[in-house]
Amino acid sequence: MEHRLINAIEGALGWKGAEQVGKAFVCGRCDDTGLLSRVLTPNRLLDIAMRRSLNRPQFRVFQKGEEVHPAVYVTDTVSPRGQSIPMVNMHRLGRLLDEGATLILDQLNVFDPTMEVACRALQWWSHERVQVNAYLTTNEASGFPLHWDDHDVMVVQLAGEKKWQVRETTRTAPMYRDADPNSIPSDTVLFDGVLQAGDIMHIPRGHWHQATRAEKGSGYSLHVTFGITKRTGASWLAWLGDWCREHEVFRHDLDRQHAAGHASLMEAAARLVVERPPADFLTAYEHNTAPGRHVPFLGIFGPLDTVVCSTHFPPQIHTIGNTVHVITAGKRLTLAAKALPAIRVLLSGEPIVLDEAAAVVGAEAYDVAEILVKEDLCAPLTDELSSGYTGLVTNAVC
Repeated sequence: MEHRLINAIEGALGWKGAEQVGKAFVCGRCDDTGLLSRVLTPNRLLDIAMRRSLNRPQFRVFQKGEEVHPAVYVTDTVSPRGQSIPMVNMHRLGRLLDEGATLILDQLNVFDPTMEVACRALQWWSHERVQVNAYLTTNEASGFPLHWDDHDVMVVQLAGEKKWQVRETTRTAPMYRDADPNSIPSDTVLFDGVLQAGDIMHIPRGHWHQATRAEKGSGYSLHVTFGITKRTGASWLAWLGDWCREHEVFRHDLDRQHAAGHASLMEAAARLVVERPPADFLTAYEHNTAPGRHVPFLGIFGPLDTVVCSTHFPPQIHTIGNTVHVITAGKRLTLAAKALPAIRVLLSGEPIVLDEAAAVVGAEAYDVAEILVKEDLCAPLTDELSSGYTGLVTNAVC
C-alpha cells in the first residue's frame, strides 16, 4: 500500500522505509502541502467532536496548564423518552477555544476514515501498532508540561504554528511499566523552535518534550501525533509466559521445600527460550493480531462490487505445490494455486473494483473476494471508508 502521508514522512525525514523509527530525533519539512488539509482541518476535528458521545480521557480540554472539568463543556442530551447521552456542548467548547485552550482527541483513527486508513498504512509500513491523537490549540494556550512518551511519536503539523522543545532521554528505553520512574528531565536540548504547517518531527521513545503557543498571540495550531508502539524484550518474555502453559512443569505449584523442582523449572524455561526465539514472537504478533473493524457485508444491501484489505498488517502469502496459503489476522487460509493472482490483487491494501480485477486476473476474483470478506481479511468499500483512501492511496478513487 502506497500512501501519500508515508511518502511525505520519508521525504521530510530523509528515510527509506521504517528502519529508523525509534533510532534518533529528526525534524524535516513536507513538500506535499496539499496533503495537510486533506488529512485533517480544525473544523473537521470539531465536527467529529460534535457528532459523537465522547468522554475523558479520550476527549480532553486544557486551559492555563490545567485540565478543564468535563462538566464545563459536556452536557447531557435527553431524548423524548428520557434517555440521557453525554455530548460536547459546542457553544461552551467554542467559548473555551476562543479564550485560548487545547483540545485533545485520542485515537482519532477510531472515528475518522482518513485517520483509520493512515494508521493502517503506517502499520503496514512499520509492522508495529499505530494510533493517532489530534491536538488543536488556540491563541496563547499551552499543552502538556515537559514529559516523555513510552512509544515513538511522529508529529505532523497540519495548520498554524506551535513552539516545541525536545530534550535528550534520561533513561535508556524507558517503559510504561518500569523499574525506574524516570522523573527528572534532561538538560540537553535537541530542538527549540517553532513548527509550522508542513513540518514533520520524529521523537523517539523517552525523549522529553513539550509544546505551547504561549506568547504567540492570536492564532491556532493543529497537529496530529502518530504513536508507534514497538515491541520489546519484555514483550517477548510476556509472550513466553503464555506459551509456558503448554508444558506441565510450569503448571505445577511452586514448592518452597524442594530446590530440585526449581532446577527442573529453570531447565524447562531455558528450553522454552530456545524453542520460541524473538523472531517467532515478531512473526506471531503480526499473524495473530485480530481482524480490523469494518462494516459487515450484507447481501440484502446489494452485491459485493468493491473491496479493500482491512488487516492491521500485510498478509503473508505463500505457495506450496498446488495451493496458496494466506496467513494473517489469526487465520491461515488455503486456496487453489489458480487463486494466487486474485489474492495478490485483493490483498494489496488498495481498494479493488471486482469487475476491473476480474478483467485482469480472471473470474476467480469474485469468488476469492467473497471468501476474503467472509474471513474478515477484506471489507466492502463503503462510501465512508472510500473517503479515507481517495486522493491518499494509489489508484483509490471515491
